[in-house]
Amino acid sequence: MSEAISALAGANNPNGFAAVAELGLHGMITVRGDQADAGFAKAVCTVAGVEALPEVRKCVGTLEGGVAWMSPDELMVFVPYSLVVEKLEELNAALDGSHFLAVNVSDARAVFGITGPKAREVIAKLAPVDLSPEAFGVGDLRRTRLAQIAAAFWMNSEDSFRLVCFRSVAEYAYNLLAMSASAGSEVDYF
Repeated sequence: MSEAISALAGANNPNGFAAVAELGLHGMITVRGDQADAGFAKAVCTVAGVEALPEVRKCVGTLEGGVAWMSPDELMVFVPYSLVVEKLEELNAALDGSHFLAVNVSDARAVFGITGPKAREVIAKLAPVDLSPEAFGVGDLRRTRLAQIAAAFWMNSEDSFRLVCFRSVAEYAYNLLAMSASAGSEVDYF
């Protein structure tokens, strides 16, 4: 069997006004179901290791154990890559008999980190989202466009974002983020 590798083998650009890095392999399970159902919520939270499901357009936890709200009936569960198959089986067993869909999408996605005091600016130049500190804070998530591609991103700390996109456009996303973070291209809007 072949060895799993990330989309860009950990590409890293620390030289801009914000650092951009591909963060390697992460376990990701897309789960569709009734988020208001207590049994569904409990199963997802148990698998992800979080206390409660995120509110609308929020993310709770980390890439090693967390949940992101993706739509009214869809969540993205983050678990360690090495445990994704086991966690998917656990989720399927816990939800057996209910109406849901859970799919391992780990190898179909790429994950990036954008860090630094001006990380917000990198994303703001690329996505049609109000990223002012008053409108977008830690834990906030948007599923939107990043220039020509679909992406989801959230703020995981005051100076750090996580971004997920399809693996097939990982190189484009990385180049776009690195260009947006290029030294000398600061807008200094925020």
